[in-house]
Amino acid sequence: MYPSRPHIPSVDSVIRVDIKPELLTWARERAGFGTDALAHRFPKLAAWEQGTVMPTLKQVEDFAKATHTPVGFLFLQEPPVEEIPIPDFRTIRNTAILRPSPDLLDMIYVCQQRQEWYRDFARSERASPPSFVGSASLSSSVESTAGIMRHALGFDLEQRRQIPTWSDALRLFIGQADEAGIMVMCSGVVLNNNTRRLDPEEFRGFALSDSHAPLVFINGADTKAAQMFTLAHELAHIWLGQSAVSDAQASLVPDHQVERWCNNVAAELLVPLAVLKQEYDRSVNLRASLDRLARRFKVSTLVILRRIHDAGGLTREEFWHEYEKELKRLLAISKKSGGNFWLTQASRVSKRFARALVVSTLEGQTVHRDAFRMLGFAKLETFQKLGRSLGVMA
Repeated sequence: MYPSRPHIPSVDSVIRVDIKPELLTWARERAGFGTDALAHRFPKLAAWEQGTVMPTLKQVEDFAKATHTPVGFLFLQEPPVEEIPIPDFRTIRNTAILRPSPDLLDMIYVCQQRQEWYRDFARSERASPPSFVGSASLSSSVESTAGIMRHALGFDLEQRRQIPTWSDALRLFIGQADEAGIMVMCSGVVLNNNTRRLDPEEFRGFALSDSHAPLVFINGADTKAAQMFTLAHELAHIWLGQSAVSDAQASLVPDHQVERWCNNVAAELLVPLAVLKQEYDRSVNLRASLDRLARRFKVSTLVILRRIHDAGGLTREEFWHEYEKELKRLLAISKKSGGNFWLTQASRVSKRFARALVVSTLEGQTVHRDAFRMLGFAKLETFQKLGRSLGVMA
């Protein structure tokens, strides 16, 4: 009987690499982790960051994966300065946000890849580009632009009044944009990784303008009512032909002219001021009016507060007092999650994009590997089920 062979460690597991300690600290902080959060996976992390112990190559690769950092970054001489690849109009207390999270960066990058693929697909199909992309300007009337958008999207205020829930209204709104030629992707996580939840406090959405493949991304971790305003705001960006990442909130009057215009158009699209003035009764209790008008227009009560203020129903001081009170109430309401995975999956990548990608893959124009990467899939079965849910596979 032959003796058992001794275990020989792989080269990667024993060779230690000279990593700048400050790069490990940068990667951890970039991902939003404290040392304690990673201590169970990397017991010697503190020593690595102090430079008293060097990690192995395998440990560096695992650390890069855990912190969502490109492994090559950890071998640089100093931390890189990462910039969002599109205009960034987000602010906190009127101060620009300097460091984007890896979650935001990864979502923008994957959406850019999807957009590039769809642009090539649309051109190969000789599809007519949407005429409305870049058709507006900052000098365009807010009221007329909102009216043009409602017409192009088939956005019917009376139809929305009859819709029972905000989720149904949002689904219809997304479908209308999709039908008009805009890819709308809505997800609360990076790809399908439920451990990487997107933070609405960091961003609420972004727009990637393109003549053939306009794309809007909505942070699905936000409330349905808030997503409604974000979608309207990002669609205004598409009409401007202006890509940007935004912190779309109806209460804000942004310093940046583009954001201010898009906020005003979004509010007018969802809640036309002339209609609100007809519907709002000052003699009725404000709480009751907020709830009734929010149901009528299928927007958040915060949007209704802003429009009541715009209509002269609240002074600026009254508006901010009621806004803070309403915001506190809404934050105390727990959000529900769940739903049909396949309906959710299609909305995460947009039905327009998913349908085109599945068909192109089945026809052999796109390799499965690339399709899986853009969808965030690992299994053929998952891909096939998505195709069946979209009605393009038997």
